[in-house]
Amino acid sequence: MTKVNFYDTDFVPEGKLTYSVIAAKFKGEWILVRHRDRTTWEIPGGHIEKGETPFEAAGRELAEETGSTEFDLRCVATYSVEKDGRTGFGRLFVAEVDSIGKIPDVSEIAEVQFSDHLPENLTYPDIQPYLFAKALEFISKNN
Repeated sequence: MTKVNFYDTDFVPEGKLTYSVIAAKFKGEWILVRHRDRTTWEIPGGHIEKGETPFEAAGRELAEETGSTEFDLRCVATYSVEKDGRTGFGRLFVAEVDSIGKIPDVSEIAEVQFSDHLPENLTYPDIQPYLFAKALEFISKNN
């Protein structure tokens, strides 16, 4: 069973934050991506690289995976995922994207989709709906 927990935005676990995930909107629709090795859809995000802050990783991943060039990025929460006896930590962001260009050649993304909801065929169906719901809650409280 998978369990997703949320913490304050400034919480940093003893281990480390590994992921930055970005629930991003462009012209009123959510941006979803499909990795080139998969047939399923994902909320943009990825690993935080050495020497990079979670915020910097979120901006880089958003640009690399969606082609976003201008956006407003806000931190929602730190989160943990408990699965198969392991716990990983990440930071969740929301972004309002103003401009999208071409997906960079270095991207692992094959396709971008715009939608008013999460699709059923998610890469991480036991995690992404919780992150998406938390992003929606954050937007509702802060707009």
